[in-house]
Amino acid sequence: MGKEIERKFLVKSDAWKKLSTPTFYRQGYLSSVKERTVRVRTVGTKGFLTIKGPTVGITRSEFEYSIPVEDANAMLDNLCERPLIEKNRAVVEYKGLKWELDEFFGDNEGLVIAEVELSDENVKIEIPEWIGDEVSGDPRYFNSNLTKNPFKTW
Repeated sequence: MGKEIERKFLVKSDAWKKLSTPTFYRQGYLSSVKERTVRVRTVGTKGFLTIKGPTVGITRSEFEYSIPVEDANAMLDNLCERPLIEKNRAVVEYKGLKWELDEFFGDNEGLVIAEVELSDENVKIEIPEWIGDEVSGDPRYFNSNLTKNPFKTW
């Protein structure tokens, strides 16, 4: 069974932008209930279907599968909850860990979040200078919740 162990932070400066080139992501949710989310995503010319279980601490079950990009686009255009999540993602290596920085557009414009996936919940991490407050335990920052309650409405 796949597991995702992830910590999530707000980003307090643009210093990370010079460290990586972003990739555009478009994603939507077929199901965004707390007990399970079913996400469809396109990343460039690739499509993905991801199923996630409920979060316990900073861990949850995660299963991700490649799907034809045409199918992903059809689901995004016709089946997914609105609004869709559109963002640029940059990946930055820092002190042996991969940080994923998401800069959101549309109804979530102005929100920038950094996520770091860990091999274990107890892994000690060094926080880069451009990282702000931790929001791992705040469900408002889950992408699935940004569809229901976009950043612009806060």
